[in-house]
Amino acid sequence: MFGRQFERAGRRLAQQANTVSRCKPGHWTGRLETAPLRPQRRAYSASGEAASAGQPNGAGSLFRKAATYAAVGAAFSAIGAAAAWKALTAHGLGFYSDEESLLRFNASEVDDEARRVEETINSHPLVVELRSRPELTESRPHMKMPAQYSGRSLTGGALVGPGKVPVPAFCWTEAGGKSFVSVVYVGDNLCGHPGIIHGGFLATMLDEGLAWCCFGALPHNIGVTAFLNINYRKPAPAGSFLVLRAETTKVEGRKAWVKGHIELLAEPGEKPTVLTEAEALYVSPKYAATVVLAEAGVPDRREAEAGGGSRGHGGTVEGPPEGDAGLACDGP
Repeated sequence: MFGRQFERAGRRLAQQANTVSRCKPGHWTGRLETAPLRPQRRAYSASGEAASAGQPNGAGSLFRKAATYAAVGAAFSAIGAAAAWKALTAHGLGFYSDEESLLRFNASEVDDEARRVEETINSHPLVVELRSRPELTESRPHMKMPAQYSGRSLTGGALVGPGKVPVPAFCWTEAGGKSFVSVVYVGDNLCGHPGIIHGGFLATMLDEGLAWCCFGALPHNIGVTAFLNINYRKPAPAGSFLVLRAETTKVEGRKAWVKGHIELLAEPGEKPTVLTEAEALYVSPKYAATVVLAEAGVPDRREAEAGGGSRGHGGTVEGPPEGDAGLACDGP
Protein backbone atom coordinates (compact mmCIF):
# COMPACT_ATOMS: atom_id res chain seq x y z
CA MET A 1 0.00 0.00 0.00
CA PHE A 2 2.76 2.44 0.95
CA GLY A 3 4.55 1.62 -2.28
CA ARG A 4 1.54 2.69 -4.41
CA GLN A 5 1.22 5.97 -2.48
CA PHE A 6 4.89 6.83 -3.06
CA GLU A 7 4.45 5.98 -6.74
CA ARG A 8 1.42 8.31 -7.16
CA ALA A 9 3.22 11.17 -5.33
CA GLY A 10 6.24 10.78 -7.57
CA ARG A 11 4.10 10.98 -10.73
CA ARG A 12 2.44 14.21 -9.52
CA LEU A 13 5.81 15.87 -8.82
CA ALA A 14 7.08 14.87 -12.25
CA GLN A 15 4.00 16.38 -13.95
CA GLN A 16 4.40 19.70 -12.07
CA ALA A 17 8.06 19.93 -12.99
CA ASN A 18 7.24 19.34 -16.65
CA THR A 19 4.58 22.09 -16.55
CA VAL A 20 7.06 24.67 -15.10
CA SER A 21 9.67 23.86 -17.73
CA ARG A 22 7.18 24.57 -20.58
CA CYS A 23 6.34 28.13 -19.35
CA LYS A 24 7.42 31.04 -21.64
CA PRO A 25 10.30 33.33 -20.47
CA GLY A 26 7.96 36.29 -19.88
CA HIS A 27 5.22 34.28 -18.19
CA TRP A 28 6.11 35.21 -14.61
CA THR A 29 7.55 38.62 -15.54
CA GLY A 30 4.25 39.80 -16.91
CA ARG A 31 2.39 38.73 -13.82
CA LEU A 32 4.86 40.60 -11.64
CA GLU A 33 4.61 43.75 -13.76
CA THR A 34 0.84 43.78 -13.57
CA ALA A 35 0.84 43.48 -9.76
CA PRO A 36 -0.07 46.78 -8.07
CA LEU A 37 2.75 48.57 -6.17
CA ARG A 38 2.20 50.14 -2.80
CA PRO A 39 3.31 53.82 -2.60
CA GLN A 40 6.36 54.51 -0.39
CA ARG A 41 6.50 57.57 1.88
CA ARG A 42 9.56 59.16 3.46
CA ALA A 43 9.80 62.16 5.83
CA TYR A 44 12.85 64.47 6.09
CA SER A 45 13.56 67.26 8.59
CA ALA A 46 14.54 70.68 7.30
CA SER A 47 17.97 70.60 8.96
CA GLY A 48 18.64 67.13 7.57
CA GLU A 49 17.78 68.23 4.03
CA ALA A 50 20.05 71.26 4.35
CA ALA A 51 22.93 69.20 5.65
CA SER A 52 22.51 66.50 2.97
CA ALA A 53 22.31 69.14 0.22
CA GLY A 54 25.51 70.81 1.50
CA GLN A 55 23.87 74.18 2.06
CA PRO A 56 25.83 76.83 4.05
CA ASN A 57 23.21 77.02 6.83
CA GLY A 58 24.23 73.60 8.20
CA ALA A 59 27.96 74.43 8.23
CA GLY A 60 27.32 77.78 9.86
CA SER A 61 25.26 76.19 12.59
CA LEU A 62 28.05 73.73 13.40
CA PHE A 63 30.62 76.55 13.50
CA ARG A 64 28.47 78.62 15.86
CA LYS A 65 28.05 75.66 18.19
CA ALA A 66 31.80 75.00 18.23
CA ALA A 67 32.55 78.68 18.92
CA THR A 68 30.01 78.72 21.74
CA TYR A 69 31.50 75.62 23.39
CA ALA A 70 35.02 77.09 23.08
CA ALA A 71 33.94 80.39 24.65
CA VAL A 72 32.21 78.62 27.53
CA GLY A 73 35.26 76.42 28.10
CA ALA A 74 37.61 79.41 28.16
CA ALA A 75 35.37 81.24 30.61
CA PHE A 76 35.24 78.31 33.01
CA SER A 77 39.02 77.84 32.72
CA ALA A 78 39.60 81.47 33.67
CA ILE A 79 37.21 81.19 36.61
CA GLY A 80 38.93 77.99 37.74
CA ALA A 81 42.39 79.55 37.51
CA ALA A 82 41.29 82.59 39.54
CA ALA A 83 39.69 80.38 42.17
CA ALA A 84 42.80 78.19 42.36
CA TRP A 85 45.03 81.25 42.79
CA LYS A 86 42.86 82.58 45.63
CA ALA A 87 42.83 79.20 47.30
CA LEU A 88 46.62 78.91 47.07
CA THR A 89 47.28 82.35 48.51
CA ALA A 90 44.68 81.81 51.22
CA HIS A 91 46.60 78.73 52.38
CA GLY A 92 50.01 80.44 52.23
CA LEU A 93 51.14 78.80 48.99
CA GLY A 94 51.94 81.99 47.09
CA PHE A 95 55.53 83.27 47.05
CA TYR A 96 56.09 86.54 48.88
CA SER A 97 57.56 89.74 47.49
CA ASP A 98 60.93 91.25 48.42
CA GLU A 99 59.27 93.74 50.75
CA GLU A 100 57.12 91.11 52.42
CA SER A 101 60.12 88.84 52.97
CA LEU A 102 61.72 91.48 55.20
CA LEU A 103 58.74 91.41 57.56
CA ARG A 104 58.11 87.69 57.89
CA PHE A 105 60.86 86.84 60.40
CA ASN A 106 60.82 88.10 63.99
CA ALA A 107 63.96 87.15 65.90
CA SER A 108 62.42 88.12 69.24
CA GLU A 109 59.99 85.21 68.83
CA VAL A 110 62.78 82.63 68.36
CA ASP A 111 65.61 82.54 70.93
CA ASP A 112 68.57 84.50 72.33
CA GLU A 113 70.94 83.33 69.61
CA ALA A 114 68.61 84.56 66.86
CA ARG A 115 68.14 87.93 68.57
CA ARG A 116 71.89 88.40 68.99
CA VAL A 117 72.62 87.50 65.38
CA GLU A 118 69.85 89.74 64.04
CA GLU A 119 71.02 92.73 66.07
CA THR A 120 74.66 92.24 65.02
CA ILE A 121 73.81 92.13 61.33
CA ASN A 122 71.41 95.08 61.42
CA SER A 123 73.93 97.31 63.22
CA HIS A 124 77.02 96.40 61.18
CA PRO A 125 78.50 99.21 59.06
CA LEU A 126 78.55 97.05 55.92
CA VAL A 127 74.80 96.44 56.19
CA VAL A 128 74.15 100.13 56.82
CA GLU A 129 76.19 100.98 53.72
CA LEU A 130 74.38 98.43 51.54
CA ARG A 131 70.99 99.76 52.63
CA SER A 132 72.02 103.26 51.60
CA ARG A 133 72.64 102.29 47.97
CA PRO A 134 69.53 102.97 45.85
CA GLU A 135 70.56 100.60 43.06
CA LEU A 136 70.29 97.61 45.41
CA THR A 137 67.11 95.78 46.42
CA GLU A 138 67.09 94.17 49.86
CA SER A 139 65.31 90.89 50.53
CA ARG A 140 65.42 87.68 52.55
CA PRO A 141 64.95 85.05 49.81
CA HIS A 142 64.27 82.14 52.14
CA MET A 143 61.41 84.08 53.71
CA LYS A 144 59.78 84.45 50.30
CA MET A 145 59.05 80.73 50.34
CA PRO A 146 55.64 79.55 51.56
CA ALA A 147 55.71 77.12 54.47
CA GLN A 148 54.79 74.16 52.27
CA TYR A 149 57.79 74.91 50.05
CA SER A 150 60.40 75.75 52.66
CA GLY A 151 59.58 72.58 54.56
CA ARG A 152 61.08 70.60 51.64
CA SER A 153 63.94 73.02 50.95
CA LEU A 154 67.54 72.28 51.93
CA THR A 155 68.61 75.87 52.58
CA GLY A 156 65.17 77.15 53.57
CA GLY A 157 64.31 74.25 55.87
CA ALA A 158 66.81 71.49 56.68
CA LEU A 159 69.76 73.83 57.34
CA VAL A 160 67.77 76.36 59.35
CA GLY A 161 67.59 76.42 63.12
CA PRO A 162 69.58 76.83 66.34
CA GLY A 163 73.25 76.00 65.93
CA LYS A 164 72.89 75.97 62.13
CA VAL A 165 71.53 79.04 60.34
CA PRO A 166 69.41 80.63 63.08
CA VAL A 167 68.54 83.76 61.09
CA PRO A 168 67.59 83.94 57.38
CA ALA A 169 70.25 85.58 55.22
CA PHE A 170 69.97 89.26 54.30
CA CYS A 171 70.54 89.82 50.58
CA TRP A 172 71.04 92.79 48.25
CA THR A 173 70.62 92.45 44.50
CA GLU A 174 71.57 94.94 41.80
CA ALA A 175 69.03 95.42 39.04
CA GLY A 176 69.58 93.45 35.86
CA GLY A 177 71.41 90.67 37.66
CA LYS A 178 74.66 92.60 37.80
CA SER A 179 75.82 91.94 41.38
CA PHE A 180 74.76 90.40 44.66
CA VAL A 181 75.74 90.53 48.35
CA SER A 182 74.44 88.44 51.25
CA VAL A 183 75.22 88.31 54.97
CA VAL A 184 74.52 85.23 57.08
CA TYR A 185 75.56 83.65 60.36
CA VAL A 186 76.58 79.96 60.53
CA GLY A 187 76.55 78.20 63.88
CA ASP A 188 78.50 75.27 65.33
CA ASN A 189 76.33 72.41 64.07
CA LEU A 190 77.23 72.50 60.36
CA CYS A 191 80.82 71.32 60.67
CA GLY A 192 82.91 68.86 58.73
CA HIS A 193 85.96 68.79 60.99
CA PRO A 194 85.35 70.04 64.53
CA GLY A 195 85.08 73.83 64.55
CA ILE A 196 85.26 74.06 60.72
CA ILE A 197 82.19 74.69 58.58
CA HIS A 198 81.58 71.82 56.17
CA GLY A 199 82.85 72.50 52.65
CA GLY A 200 79.63 71.15 51.20
CA PHE A 201 77.67 73.80 53.03
CA LEU A 202 79.92 76.51 51.57
CA ALA A 203 79.46 74.99 48.10
CA THR A 204 75.69 75.15 48.59
CA MET A 205 75.94 78.80 49.63
CA LEU A 206 77.95 79.61 46.51
CA ASP A 207 75.68 77.70 44.16
CA GLU A 208 72.63 79.45 45.54
CA GLY A 209 74.16 82.92 45.89
CA LEU A 210 75.71 83.01 42.41
CA ALA A 211 72.40 81.85 40.96
CA TRP A 212 70.51 84.62 42.77
CA CYS A 213 73.00 87.10 41.36
CA CYS A 214 72.34 86.35 37.68
CA PHE A 215 68.60 85.62 37.69
CA GLY A 216 67.80 89.17 36.62
CA ALA A 217 69.98 88.74 33.53
CA LEU A 218 68.33 85.51 32.37
CA PRO A 219 65.05 84.98 30.50
CA HIS A 220 62.09 84.49 32.85
CA ASN A 221 64.40 85.09 35.88
CA ILE A 222 65.22 81.40 36.13
CA GLY A 223 68.38 79.37 35.61
CA VAL A 224 69.93 75.98 36.32
CA THR A 225 73.56 75.27 37.18
CA ALA A 226 75.62 73.97 34.26
CA PHE A 227 78.90 73.94 36.17
CA LEU A 228 80.29 75.22 39.47
CA ASN A 229 84.03 75.40 40.12
CA ILE A 230 85.15 76.12 43.72
CA ASN A 231 88.54 76.86 45.22
CA TYR A 232 88.79 76.55 49.00
CA ARG A 233 91.34 79.11 50.19
CA LYS A 234 91.11 78.91 53.99
CA PRO A 235 89.12 76.97 56.59
CA ALA A 236 85.84 78.63 57.54
CA PRO A 237 85.50 78.78 61.35
CA ALA A 238 82.14 77.74 62.77
CA GLY A 239 80.13 80.36 64.62
CA SER A 240 81.04 83.08 62.09
CA PHE A 241 79.30 85.83 60.15
CA LEU A 242 79.89 85.25 56.44
CA VAL A 243 79.58 87.59 53.48
CA LEU A 244 78.96 86.26 49.97
CA ARG A 245 79.75 88.58 47.07
CA ALA A 246 79.01 87.80 43.43
CA GLU A 247 78.89 89.52 40.06
CA THR A 248 77.69 88.48 36.62
CA THR A 249 80.65 88.67 34.23
CA LYS A 250 79.06 87.63 30.92
CA VAL A 251 75.62 87.01 29.44
CA GLU A 252 74.86 85.33 26.11
CA GLY A 253 71.22 84.61 25.42
CA ARG A 254 70.13 81.94 27.88
CA LYS A 255 73.57 81.66 29.51
CA ALA A 256 75.13 83.70 32.32
CA TRP A 257 78.63 83.41 33.77
CA VAL A 258 79.08 84.44 37.39
CA LYS A 259 82.00 84.65 39.78
CA GLY A 260 82.01 85.21 43.52
CA HIS A 261 83.53 84.40 46.88
CA ILE A 262 82.76 83.99 50.58
CA GLU A 263 84.61 86.09 53.13
CA LEU A 264 84.44 86.68 56.87
CA LEU A 265 82.47 89.73 57.92
CA ALA A 266 85.19 92.31 58.63
CA GLU A 267 85.10 95.35 60.83
CA PRO A 268 85.70 98.80 59.29
CA GLY A 269 89.36 99.22 58.29
CA GLU A 270 90.05 95.47 58.29
CA LYS A 271 90.85 93.49 55.16
CA PRO A 272 88.26 90.72 54.69
CA THR A 273 89.54 87.15 54.83
CA VAL A 274 88.51 85.24 51.68
CA LEU A 275 87.53 81.66 52.46
CA THR A 276 86.32 80.29 49.13
CA GLU A 277 86.15 81.44 45.50
CA ALA A 278 83.90 80.16 42.75
CA GLU A 279 82.96 80.48 39.10
CA ALA A 280 79.72 79.17 37.64
CA LEU A 281 77.63 78.99 34.49
CA TYR A 282 73.85 79.14 34.67
CA VAL A 283 71.48 78.34 31.80
CA SER A 284 67.87 79.39 31.45
CA PRO A 285 65.99 76.27 30.25
CA LYS A 286 64.04 76.32 26.99
CA TYR A 287 60.98 75.36 29.01
CA ALA A 288 61.60 78.14 31.59
CA ALA A 289 58.17 79.74 31.14
CA THR A 290 56.49 76.43 31.98
CA VAL A 291 58.84 75.57 34.83
CA VAL A 292 58.06 78.82 36.60
CA LEU A 293 54.48 77.63 37.17
CA ALA A 294 54.88 73.86 37.15
CA GLU A 295 57.89 73.61 39.44
CA ALA A 296 57.25 76.60 41.74
CA GLY A 297 53.53 76.11 41.59
CA VAL A 298 52.60 79.80 41.78
CA PRO A 299 54.20 83.15 40.91
CA ASP A 300 55.33 85.85 43.27
CA ARG A 301 52.25 87.09 45.13
CA ARG A 302 52.69 90.80 44.50
CA GLU A 303 53.95 90.35 40.93
CA ALA A 304 50.97 88.16 40.11
CA GLU A 305 48.60 90.86 41.27
CA ALA A 306 50.45 93.35 39.05
CA GLY A 307 50.50 90.97 36.10
CA GLY A 308 54.22 90.24 36.34
CA GLY A 309 56.16 87.02 35.93
CA SER A 310 57.38 84.55 38.46
CA ARG A 311 60.68 84.45 40.23
CA GLY A 312 63.06 81.70 39.26
CA HIS A 313 65.08 79.11 41.10
CA GLY A 314 68.66 78.05 40.95
CA GLY A 315 69.49 74.41 40.56
CA THR A 316 71.49 71.64 39.03
CA VAL A 317 71.30 70.38 35.49
CA GLU A 318 72.48 66.90 34.63
CA GLY A 319 74.43 66.98 31.38
CA PRO A 320 76.20 69.55 29.18
CA PRO A 321 75.41 73.27 29.31
CA GLU A 322 73.37 73.07 26.10
CA GLY A 323 71.07 70.46 27.60
CA ASP A 324 67.96 71.34 29.55
CA ALA A 325 67.61 68.21 31.65
CA GLY A 326 66.61 68.29 35.30
CA LEU A 327 65.92 71.16 37.64
CA ALA A 328 66.69 71.00 41.36
CA CYS A 329 65.59 74.13 43.19
CA ASP A 330 67.95 76.01 45.48
CA GLY A 331 65.59 78.80 46.43
CA PRO A 332 63.42 81.62 45.10
